[in-house]
Amino acid sequence: MDPIVTAAGKIFIYSALRYFALAGIPFLLFYLLLPNKLNRFKIQQKLASKKDFLREIWYSMQSTLVFTCITMVLLFTPLRQYTMIYDQLSDFPLWYVGVSVVLSLIVHDTYFYWMHRIMHHKKLFKLTHVVHHESTNPSPWTSYSFHMAEAVVEGGVLIVIAFVMPLHPLSILLFTVSGFIINVYGHLGYEIMPRWFRHSWAFEVFNTSVHHNLHHKKFRGNYGLYFRVWDRVMGTEHPDYVKEFDRVQVSRFSEPLVAKY
Repeated sequence: MDPIVTAAGKIFIYSALRYFALAGIPFLLFYLLLPNKLNRFKIQQKLASKKDFLREIWYSMQSTLVFTCITMVLLFTPLRQYTMIYDQLSDFPLWYVGVSVVLSLIVHDTYFYWMHRIMHHKKLFKLTHVVHHESTNPSPWTSYSFHMAEAVVEGGVLIVIAFVMPLHPLSILLFTVSGFIINVYGHLGYEIMPRWFRHSWAFEVFNTSVHHNLHHKKFRGNYGLYFRVWDRVMGTEHPDYVKEFDRVQVSRFSEPLVAKY
């Protein structure tokens, strides 16, 4: 069998297993094993159906196939020689691996914000993004539930990053894993941020599960992925976000929370 085909198959299988592990474990805990005990963490009290979950998994597998193709193009075609991907960890200080992952997440957040806003244009929304928004009450399975055309654009960020900063394949792996974990949290349907978070500066910077859940519920505002920064700068953060976050916190901790930073 062609080595490239073999590599593609391995990457797809690894990516699919990663999806089922990183989305499946939270789903198992929050939706199957402990839903009653964790009910106070639930953002929307209504429940998605089994049909919703199966639809999300189906589209997520299509997205995983697209992401596999993008990875193959980057690593195993002549395009690689024009990227800044390097093979030897010794080419840069070891600490740079961590720095490159953080920088990748920052670039991705900017890329995602503007791509996401464009996807909400009426024509593009009906053609592509509507698939993701069929999940008005998202679950961990929603994380990769995209129309294939949107998956191409979503995965395109990896090509952008590979052209703007040096990346070792390990950095690419860590970026995709950490980004997916945050993505699963954003679609979890439950708020799990610790109590102190609401009182800290971090609340002003980082997104929460409530933040993205409100986007799925209202279909507008809260376009950012990891951070609140672009939404706040561009005035697109949903006006009910803080109030909604506090409502969930009251449910969790049984008393109002007021920021003290």
